[in-house]
Amino acid sequence: MKTITIEEAAKAAEGHLIRRGERDTVSGVVHDSRECGESDLFVCVKGARTDGHRFLPQAVKQGCGSVLISDESALADDMHINAILVEDTVKAMGKLAAWYLDQLDLIRVAVTGSVGKTSTRDLIYYVLNEKFRCGRNLKNYNNEIGLPLSIFQLEEDHRAVVLEIGMSDFGEIDYLAGIVRPHIGVITNIGNSHMETLGSQEGIFQAKMELAAHVPSREEGGTMVFAHDSEFLTRERTAGDYESIFVGSDGHSDYIVTDIEDRGIEGIRFAVEYEGERVIFSVPLPGRHNAVNATLAGAVGHHLGMTPDEIQKGLSRATLTGNRLKVRRKGTLTVIDDTYNASPASMKSALRVLEKSSCVGKRTAILGEMYELGSDEARMHYHVGVFAAGCGIDRIIAVGPLARHIAEGAEAGCMEAFWFADKEDFLKHKEEYIAPDDVVLVKASRGMKMEAIVDALTMEDEKE
Repeated sequence: MKTITIEEAAKAAEGHLIRRGERDTVSGVVHDSRECGESDLFVCVKGARTDGHRFLPQAVKQGCGSVLISDESALADDMHINAILVEDTVKAMGKLAAWYLDQLDLIRVAVTGSVGKTSTRDLIYYVLNEKFRCGRNLKNYNNEIGLPLSIFQLEEDHRAVVLEIGMSDFGEIDYLAGIVRPHIGVITNIGNSHMETLGSQEGIFQAKMELAAHVPSREEGGTMVFAHDSEFLTRERTAGDYESIFVGSDGHSDYIVTDIEDRGIEGIRFAVEYEGERVIFSVPLPGRHNAVNATLAGAVGHHLGMTPDEIQKGLSRATLTGNRLKVRRKGTLTVIDDTYNASPASMKSALRVLEKSSCVGKRTAILGEMYELGSDEARMHYHVGVFAAGCGIDRIIAVGPLARHIAEGAEAGCMEAFWFADKEDFLKHKEEYIAPDDVVLVKASRGMKMEAIVDALTMEDEKE
């Protein structure tokens, strides 16, 4: 983080500097007292289960020189630190992050979407990093706390940043995009996630489009990049003052993705047609869906003046954050760890990866529950099972009460399917279903913590 004065921090956060300590500057912002250093500003976050003000003594013991608080009574008399008092520390941290971004000379790219936003963010990062020193979110930090913390990691010599914006309800993207104020916005798709809170795909579309309201006009360099679909992300429905760029597999798109060669866990190869030119790209990431994600990244890079060779170099270096189609091995057993999250669309994409992966033994999909799908959740799980039955895989193992519908759908398609009430029940019998030379996909919503199954199968001595 570029060093700022404590007065600048207080003014940007719209707070009051109620106590002066020995330090005049801040060069880091943290919300975990265990990570505090003397040059850091410790943000006391009040959460549902704990209050960061309780950890002020620990932060001070760590040597922290400055704090952002909303409860003045948490300050002890012997705490010789800078203290900025605000009404809401999370909102104040967002204001400080927005101000800090304005102090840096960089291109801002923001990414959202129901599925693929983290993968697309990572791909854009690797592409842009070939031409600019580029920053991105820490880990999966895409909410009102994680996004500002990621922004504070940026340095003066960064020339671009790509920031993923998450959401679970209306207004959240609007708030976060208001912090980023991107020059380029990217929407990957409109899916079914968060149907419980947003009510319908139309609601999801409206929530995702909150990003576009914070992109400047075409005259000011504002651009939106969309993965074209036939219902929501169309030219008519997404029209605005900004420049629009579309990526897809049909003639309605500016960048047309064709001839996808899916090599399973070995990655993909595909062609992109643009203004009469045809370029071949290879990406070392599994999944046909990553052809569109990679082309979204390429479109951003091309828009910023990058050549196809520069884009390909960036794509060739790409790796994905977290457990996203990560290959883990133990002996001759291969496990595809896709436990980061799940939706109907991402389940189907992962099943296609399993189908295309070279395998001596059996191809088995261990699928758990998908959350936040609303009242239609049973049908959506059932249709994942039906889809699996149409893939070239050998069997389904469904885990969790809702996942029983996946097994039922697979059985309706005449596929071998088994159901277990929970992870522990399956793990007692795993040797009966998994053998050396198999390729196994493990996927579910994050809350199921299915990485426990991956660890049990690989015993944590895997080699990639």
